[in-house]
Amino acid sequence: MVADTLGRPRHGEAYFAVLPDCESAPAVAAALRTPAARTVCHASGRPWLVGHWPDGSLTVAEAGATRLAVIGTCPVGTERLTAEAGRLRDLAHLDQLARSLPGSFHLVASLDGRLRVQGTASGLRLVFHARVGDLTVAADRADVLAAVTGAEIDRRQVAVRLLWPVPHPLQHTPMWRGVSAVEPGDCLVVETDGRTARHRRWWVPPEPVRPLAAGAEDVRRTLEEAVAARTAGGGTVSFDLSGGLDSTSLCFLAAARPQARLIASTWPGRDPADDDLAWARRAIAHLPGVEHAIWPPEDSPLVYADLLEIDDTLDEPTIGVMDRARVLSHVPALAARGSRLHVTGIGGDHVAWCSEAAYHGLLRRHPLLAIGRLRGFRALFHWPAGPMMRALADGRPYQRWLADAATDLRAPAPPPVIGALGWGSPPRAFDWVTDQAVETAAEVIGEAAGRAEPLAADRGRHVDLHAIRDACRIVRQWEQMSARAGLPMSSPYLDDRVIEACLAVRPQDRVTPWRYKPLLTEAMRGTVPEECLRRSSKAEASLDAAEGLRRHGGDLYALWEDSRLARLGLVDAAALKDLAGRPDAPHLRHAIVYSTIGCEVWLRTLEPSRREVP
Repeated sequence: MVADTLGRPRHGEAYFAVLPDCESAPAVAAALRTPAARTVCHASGRPWLVGHWPDGSLTVAEAGATRLAVIGTCPVGTERLTAEAGRLRDLAHLDQLARSLPGSFHLVASLDGRLRVQGTASGLRLVFHARVGDLTVAADRADVLAAVTGAEIDRRQVAVRLLWPVPHPLQHTPMWRGVSAVEPGDCLVVETDGRTARHRRWWVPPEPVRPLAAGAEDVRRTLEEAVAARTAGGGTVSFDLSGGLDSTSLCFLAAARPQARLIASTWPGRDPADDDLAWARRAIAHLPGVEHAIWPPEDSPLVYADLLEIDDTLDEPTIGVMDRARVLSHVPALAARGSRLHVTGIGGDHVAWCSEAAYHGLLRRHPLLAIGRLRGFRALFHWPAGPMMRALADGRPYQRWLADAATDLRAPAPPPVIGALGWGSPPRAFDWVTDQAVETAAEVIGEAAGRAEPLAADRGRHVDLHAIRDACRIVRQWEQMSARAGLPMSSPYLDDRVIEACLAVRPQDRVTPWRYKPLLTEAMRGTVPEECLRRSSKAEASLDAAEGLRRHGGDLYALWEDSRLARLGLVDAAALKDLAGRPDAPHLRHAIVYSTIGCEVWLRTLEPSRREVP
């Protein structure tokens, strides 16, 4: 039952596991413990929660034999949670509580010998489970379960992760055999025998029917609650202030409720055309008393930096490793200034805006509105007429679309309008991925297509939910990396309550060719100064990425010298080394190597030599 420590969190890294109230639980708990682990028990005295979590991130309530736990960022107090535990008669009754609490958290319950474990609907906090001995054990990390069961890496899933993008539902499949994932929006229920487990739906996205004005009120309220959940503990909290609408809004919301001392952090890009700093200074002029930390752009690590040194314990590959050095570069200085938490504006692009694919359905329901908007989008994005018409006429259901995508993963990428107005961009394999890997990935996608259901019947809503989940998978790993580096990180836009408020607004009010982020602009009117709401530009880091390729080409070459992916027969290392020697190749500007690098780095982090306990 006890495996070696491959894949297990290091000393001090956060994780938790949930155990049924059964006789064998103490032995399983012993296998799950790390040196820093803590334990919370069932009423019987047997272990219920085992793991390591930051101080202040766990709230536990007891009422008789009933136990409730909230793990993460949530302002719920012990008194309210105890009252909820006392009223609990059926695990299904927790749906209402889960849909009412602000923040980002896991919710765990033990009632009459049954367990319920759930993460967030967004996918930022996940739940996995596996059979450990005679018990079904749940955890927030797949690598914890893989380590304790001795599970082997699933080579088929590695092949899928080499594709870009990874289609739904395959982005949630664990990388180890014998470990299962709970779909975001589902909860895991373990019966009294400690073995029988099932998934149950507790969340569905709201219908997008609210007009802009009413929806903006809800967005402002949920964002206020989300920010308050981060600042209520007092102390010093740092916030991104890029000058963009997303981060600027959070800074003003935090300043309006000054429970904590605030630091606004601005890291301008290297591109001379980058106007982030100018907009950040406009905002800070309206925030007296907020410290403004401006970091020299030349000190910002480039994309591709430090790839050979990454040793974070990750439970899946992520393209987030490409920007790891950049994301963490401010951590020591902000921690030295007293910050206990860093709040980002990540997710605003995914929830306050929405996909143009919404107009595929709107064209059928409101043709006059849709035609005018589509003409605007065509002019804005330079969509060619032919592919645009084909995308709008495409009525394939999701299962058919996914099955068709599996048939030719090496096909040239279609024009961007095909993905923009469809179920998303079809997955593609790059030239250096071996034929064997492509065949494997196609087989896995074909199998998934037979049972796949879209995240929503309307393709616009499906694309929105898929984009949110993809963002959460990257941010989930960044949060883990940042906490390990010494400063926890949090992203309020990815809270379930905020996402619900945004998704409830009519798509034609969220995305239009005529206005930039109209929903967030309206929500922040009266909170953010008008001059700050007028920004419609957005800085982009293509210059930093190009320079990163040139400066770190040697590291990329070294990455493929003894490629773990090549050992598995999944990539052609010679082709990748050749690519590393041509950093100015035009097609590299489109980040096509990111998924391959993410998989390679992840495989290396699993090696014991990189995982010595300090």
